[in-house]
Amino acid sequence: MRYEKDFEMEKIMQLDFALVDLGLYLNTHPEDDYALNLYNKIAKKADMCRMNYEKNFGPLCSFRSYCNTNSWNWINNPWPWSEKSNFNLNPA
Repeated sequence: MRYEKDFEMEKIMQLDFALVDLGLYLNTHPEDDYALNLYNKIAKKADMCRMNYEKNFGPLCSFRSYCNTNSWNWINNPWPWSEKSNFNLNPA
């Protein structure tokens, strides 16, 4: 289960990186239709990945996530600075 959680997080991080990169490009090329469409396509996929992650593993952040249970379970996840919340993308 841990490996699947790490894989899903890595996917979200890759999509978010692509969005930041495309956002920077669009700052200087605001009318590039291909880049705009690609940005929207990746943003939609990233949102779907985030919703899937939160459904299976809990909320990613306390201010952007939906509360889908009868209790506030944000506190139950490892904190971002906790060793168990940080994973190695290239395990040795």
